Amino acid sequence: MSTDTQALQAEVDRLRLELKTLQVETGVEKISIGNYLLTRLAQLGVTSMFGLPGDFNLGFLDLVEDHPQIDWVGNCNELNAAYAADGYARIKEGSIGVLTTTFGVGELSAMNGIAGAFSEMVPVLHVVGVPNTVQQKTRPLLHHTLGDGRYDAYGKAASQFTICQQYLMDTHTAAEKIDHAITECITKARPVYLTLPTNLVYREISSERLKIPLSHDIPFNQPEMEQAVVDLIYDRVQAADGDVVVIVDACVIRHNARKEVDELLKATGFPVYATPMGKTAVDESYFRYGGIYVGSLTHPDIKEKVESAKLILSIGSLGSDFNTGNFSYNIPKTRQIEFHSTYTEVNFARFDNIGMKHMLPKLTERLRDFYHPGHKLSVPAFIKQLPEENTPVISHLWFWPRVGFFFKPKDVIVTETGTANFGILDVPLPSGAVLVNQILWGSIGWSVGSTLGAALAAKDVGMERVILFVGDGSLQLTVQEISPMIRKGLKPIIFVLNNKGYSIERYIHGKDRRYNDIADWKWSSLLDTLNDGGKYPTASYTVNNKEELNKLLDNEAFAAADKLQLVEVMMEALDAPQALERQAELTGKGNAYAAAATA
Repeated sequence: MSTDTQALQAEVDRLRLELKTLQVETGVEKISIGNYLLTRLAQLGVTSMFGLPGDFNLGFLDLVEDHPQIDWVGNCNELNAAYAADGYARIKEGSIGVLTTTFGVGELSAMNGIAGAFSEMVPVLHVVGVPNTVQQKTRPLLHHTLGDGRYDAYGKAASQFTICQQYLMDTHTAAEKIDHAITECITKARPVYLTLPTNLVYREISSERLKIPLSHDIPFNQPEMEQAVVDLIYDRVQAADGDVVVIVDACVIRHNARKEVDELLKATGFPVYATPMGKTAVDESYFRYGGIYVGSLTHPDIKEKVESAKLILSIGSLGSDFNTGNFSYNIPKTRQIEFHSTYTEVNFARFDNIGMKHMLPKLTERLRDFYHPGHKLSVPAFIKQLPEENTPVISHLWFWPRVGFFFKPKDVIVTETGTANFGILDVPLPSGAVLVNQILWGSIGWSVGSTLGAALAAKDVGMERVILFVGDGSLQLTVQEISPMIRKGLKPIIFVLNNKGYSIERYIHGKDRRYNDIADWKWSSLLDTLNDGGKYPTASYTVNNKEELNKLLDNEAFAAADKLQLVEVMMEALDAPQALERQAELTGKGNAYAAAATA
């Protein structure tokens, strides 16, 4: 089915839903509001729900626990639940992540994770169990309130970090509000907020709307304007004699445009590079893929190829500091065309409501004539290379290329803010592997909860292994989420980079300050503590040098990942990937602490 046909069907379904809203239905099959919501989630392929119980959501959790398709995961805290829903949504494209918390104390604890999903454009539905509708109107001095009658305070806070907020207050509008919230979530790739009062969970409504699927697709571009933009881009490519380079970024992933980008690349032969947030947006084994472009931090060969091109097609750009080498792109506007989910920019002209998803296939057809000049442009080889080091110490310079040989197709690789995010950048990943990171929001500890969600989603979509790289400092923030991983029978491989503290902060500021130090945990004993009385098989290892790490990575039983495994990797405290060192130096200068100290 073509993209246009899918969009047309989605619009027909949307209009049918609007008609259902206007109809008065009698004699139809009924369903509880709680089960209506769960049915909609099941229709989207949601199989796991994250969160914690609280007295305002317990009735709803009865329905979740009894649901035949949706499993209640149960997290150790609400922040980790939000991280897990984020990770689940990133792996299970076309679906969403869902977490359920209780009023006030629970929802506020989750808010940092929801804000991260908003920042990085991840579709997460936050269902909040709230007091009954009478209490919301009379505002008694209930527990979990602020004691001043402001029952709306939490919703106001949520409005800053969600694209849509829906408050269920009656049976007449409940189905419509649920459908609207979920549709906004899946089409705009942002979190949404939905309240579910205790007295409405079991109230019955018509089930008729459930016969009409919710729309996954975004609206069509305006045809005449879209054609004009395609013609304009064609003229720009022609003026550049086909000397064009493509840069792919995170929104290619977030807005489900991988297929469209892949078709463009293969039709034109243009060289393609990725940003840090766009890594694995294209297959890194593709022979026209040249690696990571990150402004002034880029390898000289890649930097020269990208910045000397006559024209850059930037697809799905997110121009944050860590994603652009501290805003150091050396590409003038006059040589750049930007494709986004809701608009397109050509030089200094912006065309609103001309999104990339529907336009890219039409552009691909127009640009096929440029295959021969595009294909002749050289691309630096992006291949696995292990540097020679004569020391037994495990350095970042050696570690990341080495684990590159451990990766397999269809691996899910999760990297934590700091050394892992930067270390993985120049490692070629095999076909079908997916990298999950959080470079824009950068909440330390996010990767651990995210790994839980990613591992559950990976089982659903047939991804074979989940591998987490996290620093010892980051892991201490969210370590308890390894417990539900074990309890749910998940089998990620967790590499703990033990460099005795917060490395990225050391490089930004305070290299020798105590506030960047942490307690030295006995990591090899951690899984025993979190293993629910030792019910599940796990394994822990500590590797102190290259020889020990090589031996472990070459072990077939270890690589098979048939149980949860933790590997403590001993590294020097002041060692870091070169890209992190350079980025931290730029960030430190931008923070201007030195100037403040001497002022």
